[in-house]
Amino acid sequence: MGVSSVSTGGPLDDNTQARLRRVRRLSHLLDDWFRIPGTPYRLGLDGLIGLLPGVGDVLGAFLSAYILLEARQLGVSKPILLRMVGNIAIETLVGAIPLLGDVFDMAWKANRKNADLLDAYVRSSGGARGHGGV
Repeated sequence: MGVSSVSTGGPLDDNTQARLRRVRRLSHLLDDWFRIPGTPYRLGLDGLIGLLPGVGDVLGAFLSAYILLEARQLGVSKPILLRMVGNIAIETLVGAIPLLGDVFDMAWKANRKNADLLDAYVRSSGGARGHGGV
C-alpha cells in the first residue's frame, strides 16, 4: 500500500506520486481546464491569462515554472529539464505576438508536454532521485 509499481520502472513512493498528481492537476488547470462548447478543443487558464496584454504571457510562464521546479526536485536529468524550459520559452515568446500568439499559446500546451516529460522520466527511472525540498 502507498507504493505503485510501473512496468517500465520500479515502485514510486507516496511523495513522488503526490508530486506527479500535483503536476498533472496544475497542467490540466493551465492547459485543458474546459472544453469550448460545440468543439473538441480544450482550453485552460494559461490560454486565458495569455490574452492579457503585456503581463499575461509572463504570468503564464511563472505558473509553468512550478512544473519545472517539481521536475528539478525529483532529479530529472538536465537534457529533459532543458526541453521543459524550451517548451515554456516557446509558449511565452510566441504567445507574446498579438492574436497569432494567443492562438498558438492555446494550442501548444507546454504544461501538458512538460507534465508528460516529467511523468515519463520518473516512471522510467523507477522513482525520484530528488534533491529534497518541498
